[in-house]
Amino acid sequence: MKKNKFFSRRSLLSGSLIAGASSLLFSCKDTKNNLQSNSNNNEKSYNLKMVTTWPKDFPGLGTSANRLAKKINIASQGKINIKVYGSGELVPAYEAFDAVRNGVADMCHDSPYYWLSKHPATVFFSTLPSGLNSYEQTSWLLYGGGLQLWQELYDNFNLISLPSGNAGLQMFGWFKEEIKSLNDIKGLKIRMSGIHAEVFNRIGAITVNIPGGEIMTSLQAGVVDGVEWGGPWMDLAFGFHKIVPYCYGPGLHEPGLSTSLTINKSIYNNMPEKLKNIIKLCCYSEIAESLAEFNYRNALLFKELSEKYKVKFRLLPQDLIKAWVENSEDVIREIAEKDNISKKIYASWNLHRERSKNITKYYDLGFLQARKNYSIKQ
Repeated sequence: MKKNKFFSRRSLLSGSLIAGASSLLFSCKDTKNNLQSNSNNNEKSYNLKMVTTWPKDFPGLGTSANRLAKKINIASQGKINIKVYGSGELVPAYEAFDAVRNGVADMCHDSPYYWLSKHPATVFFSTLPSGLNSYEQTSWLLYGGGLQLWQELYDNFNLISLPSGNAGLQMFGWFKEEIKSLNDIKGLKIRMSGIHAEVFNRIGAITVNIPGGEIMTSLQAGVVDGVEWGGPWMDLAFGFHKIVPYCYGPGLHEPGLSTSLTINKSIYNNMPEKLKNIIKLCCYSEIAESLAEFNYRNALLFKELSEKYKVKFRLLPQDLIKAWVENSEDVIREIAEKDNISKKIYASWNLHRERSKNITKYYDLGFLQARKNYSIKQ
């Protein structure tokens, strides 16, 4: 394996991930502008702006951001008041990281894999192709040392970040034509973001990174031949089924998408401990609530897409799966070689993955296979 293979392509990824350099125009604001005095008890209240990488009020991701903000507002009894801005309302989706870092916004609701150009190791705290599922990812973050390593990385950017949700396993994507073998995806233009795009490029596709709010128009206009976004719930909201007939799973690229609440470190450090704990506990509660909602609504709307709209759901062909997993391993190892912090993060993450792989045949995988084979069909 060539060490620089991934990073020789990094300029392509960086260009597609972060639209332009307009974030350099952001000017820092005095964090004291975010504080107001409370005349009743002399405690400070915090009026904060949350930007997101999702379309305003978009089902699943956008609504999770709204719900998290509401939880924090209520739990803090008015000491924290968060106003949520969808992508493009205050800053473009892919400029949210720098907006928070430089004080244009106070926090953002995102997924760390969007910040690949800031540092490749950010992807470990989101989801990785052929990596950890939603439960494994959360357990690594909270108990396997992932959260501490995440903070070590984000210290370089004056940011604090907490896991704040999980969308579970994704669908692989929607396609105009049936995918019968690996050869069928070669040369296709596919909307895919993050490190997953690098894997797709290596197995023959041409990836285009498009923010969520622009995906539908790009598909309609024929800019892309296929798109990935989420699962049945979010995909039905976009209306992909009205344009393309085939939907493929499983989502090898995103086995357990973690979302995060990223906060300007200076603002966060000025808060009393009780408010920091409120933010943390609200984030953790949203992990459970968002995953539960995604699992419920995906199952419900899979049935609707299948029966009402006659979507042709298909499993990925085995030669594509094999090529995807093998190339995923190469890309992940190349990220690990970037620098010392990347090596530390990879070692911790991979240790947890190996432990999870060892138990899964006696655990989730064994149970799901048994249920599939022997449960009575209704």
